[in-house]
Amino acid sequence: MSMLDRVRGLFRRKTYQMPSSNGGWFPIIREAKTGYWQRNIEVNATTAASYYANFACVTLIARDIAKLSVRLIQKTPDEIWIETVNPAFSPVLRKPNHYQTRNQFWESWFLSKLGKGNTYALKDRDNRGVVVGLYVLDPTRVQPLIAQDGSVFYQLSTDELNGLPEQVTVPATEIIHDRFNCLGHPLVGVAPIHAAALAATQGINIQQQSVRLFRNNANPSGILTAPGNISDEDVERLKTEWEKKFSGENYGRVAVLGSALKFEAMSVTARDSQLVEQLKWSSEQVAAVYHVPAFMIGAGAEPNTGNAQERTLRYYTQALQSLIEEAESCLDDGLGLGDKPDLGVEFDTDNLLRMDTAMLMDVLEKGRNYLKPNEGRRRLGLPKVAGGDAVYRQQQDFSLEALAKRDAQEDPFATEKPQPERDPPPDVDPPEDPELDDDDAKSLAAWRLEKAVGALMEAGR
Repeated sequence: MSMLDRVRGLFRRKTYQMPSSNGGWFPIIREAKTGYWQRNIEVNATTAASYYANFACVTLIARDIAKLSVRLIQKTPDEIWIETVNPAFSPVLRKPNHYQTRNQFWESWFLSKLGKGNTYALKDRDNRGVVVGLYVLDPTRVQPLIAQDGSVFYQLSTDELNGLPEQVTVPATEIIHDRFNCLGHPLVGVAPIHAAALAATQGINIQQQSVRLFRNNANPSGILTAPGNISDEDVERLKTEWEKKFSGENYGRVAVLGSALKFEAMSVTARDSQLVEQLKWSSEQVAAVYHVPAFMIGAGAEPNTGNAQERTLRYYTQALQSLIEEAESCLDDGLGLGDKPDLGVEFDTDNLLRMDTAMLMDVLEKGRNYLKPNEGRRRLGLPKVAGGDAVYRQQQDFSLEALAKRDAQEDPFATEKPQPERDPPPDVDPPEDPELDDDDAKSLAAWRLEKAVGALMEAGR
């Protein structure tokens, strides 16, 4: 059964309505100055998206997340999450579909979300109902629909690459919808360019003005004057001939002026000299919308405070963390892990937050009382060693249980152990017998000496 046949079988004929929202489905309009709105001056989102700062932010975020491995994790009885393998879920995480690698899939996922505000991933199931494929659809060709009973459907336009040779409507159970900034409607995400469009357009206009200036050999325009009145036809003719003969590639050629004509070049104004500062400001505004530090897209100098790890951590918490966790939640729900509290999907951020060698060794050294040696060796990319799967501590360290027993004593810090009271040894000397011979007397003396030594040793313990 093809994917189209399967999703067509899920369709139920209903009466739908489209979400009513201004969130991303209408042209972006900004009133930069009084009267612009009435004059219908629009900021084109497609043009604004081509601004270098916007392109840099979107691709930086998408590629940084795409390089993270996605793993299936399982909760152990002692409440620790570890990586695991499951034949029902692991294959689709390693290879989402037939034409994309894992990295390409996730890059397209976040490019769609950041560029259009919505990511629609169509599920492909096998005969068991297990998701075996995920296909990121063109967000401009997907339309959310709401039925009269409140259930959600999606109208999908033709998409041959993703197995949709004709338009079809599918229930929300067959779509993973990861949406961004739902300002107007919970089913309609709004792309960041909605807020960055004006700054991006300003930057594009500055660049276009610079191109025109440098096309004229960085020489500003000038004024061609005549001593008397001239007709409009002569003004237009002189202007056209001057621009054709003495501007652009022809700048620097010798001009011969008659009829007392005079050319006066205009000097660069203070406003023109601040183009670089204005361009930097517009780039910083775009970066701020994406919560990306400006220096990471070349819009400013790298701060000299903190180390590289601190800057990376700030970038992760501001720009990446929410996107990563939202994608994890969408996958948990879309793959059917929501009802399995002991399984989940997780992006491995170790590569992103990797510390420099000196700091990593310092962390492993300080954590040796808590980490197993083989765990530290794994962080360094080294193989396991025998005896490395146990936590080692110094001999003078005591357990909390032992310390509690010590503190329960009357004097916990006593250094000498109290000696138990002992009864004096009984008098075991045999009665003297005056009739003992010499051998018996010697034996009796040896016996008494042995008992005395034993008593002394007992007293010294």
